[in-house]
Amino acid sequence: MKIGFDAKRAFQNSTGLGNYSRSLIAGLAAQFPEHQYTLFAPKQTGLFNTTTFTNIDIVLPQTKFDRSFPALWRRSRVVKDISRNGIDIFHGLSNELPAGIEKSGAKSVITVHDLIFEKYPETYHFEQRYTHRWKMKQACEVADAIIAASSQTKQDLIGYYKIPADKIFVCYQNCSPLFERQWDEEEKNRIKKKYQLPDQFFLFVSSVTKRKKLIDACKALTLLKNTSPIPLVVIGDGKKEKEEVKKYLIENKLDHQVIFLNELLQAKEAGFTSSADFPGIYQQALALVYPSVFEGFGIPLLEAMWSGLPVISSNSSCLPEVTGDAALYFSPGDVETLAAHMLRISKDTELINSLKVDGLKRAVLFTSKKHAESVMKVYQQIS
Repeated sequence: MKIGFDAKRAFQNSTGLGNYSRSLIAGLAAQFPEHQYTLFAPKQTGLFNTTTFTNIDIVLPQTKFDRSFPALWRRSRVVKDISRNGIDIFHGLSNELPAGIEKSGAKSVITVHDLIFEKYPETYHFEQRYTHRWKMKQACEVADAIIAASSQTKQDLIGYYKIPADKIFVCYQNCSPLFERQWDEEEKNRIKKKYQLPDQFFLFVSSVTKRKKLIDACKALTLLKNTSPIPLVVIGDGKKEKEEVKKYLIENKLDHQVIFLNELLQAKEAGFTSSADFPGIYQQALALVYPSVFEGFGIPLLEAMWSGLPVISSNSSCLPEVTGDAALYFSPGDVETLAAHMLRISKDTELINSLKVDGLKRAVLFTSKKHAESVMKVYQQIS
């Protein structure tokens, strides 16, 4: 088969959808070398090195007009290039497909990561909601198959858009293989010194937005400040919500206890911006604290389990799908239970070791190989 991809994110997004795209394409090319993989991208960058694969090629805008208007090329004019290259299956990796894809002669697949803009519309501007909804509904209607990042996303697609269940396939993704390697003490000490990490700390990894609920982790610290005043290290940035969190920390005299790594000068270096240093940070924390009220998958949970890091997570949306029995759970907003779990982790070595073992056992269910195999089954079913 000749399989094409919307590869904009693979070349332009350093995290999130970019990691998903690069991991899946590389996994497919390695596991199924008998097929040819064509990446359709507005531009090529150094974020994705495909030179090690002989079965991957890249198609960029060819005409002067398309090079001048790459967004328009990706949105619709790419269909001619898909047809011209004899693509059998075209996969939209980030919630959308080119307009007119059904005229290309290729079968089409779309990955839907989440419907957060439908469940929490107040977190998006009206124009954003309208654009996301229009693109996703159009893509889901014409796609021959839909890949959902989780069972939660599948149920949301059925509930919001009335899509037939047999058209939706749940394909669990993996995280970066960087997290699968245990770092030695010398490497971890280098990272500790580089980012000025405390001897003990809890870890929060996510953008600082209302839905991610960093404020709840901070409220838990308030409850613990007299019994277990352990710092919280934050990997992630934000605007309005971050300022609200900082105001809360100052009011409760906790501003010294929460460390925002994104504010360090070192955060501008390659090891941080590419996430290459993250495993060394994960592997020194006491636990990952994940109070999010809703996710499409929850990659930091998987990164933590591979890192041998205990997980304390809210029990909302798809998060229990990822961690199973390998986490301590609390209901969204229940900061008392969250604080109690953090206190247990700070004192119970046996619990820590048990969660580490269970987490690693759980993590092996989410590998690049398994992800590629599940996606290839979808391709084969519609081809």
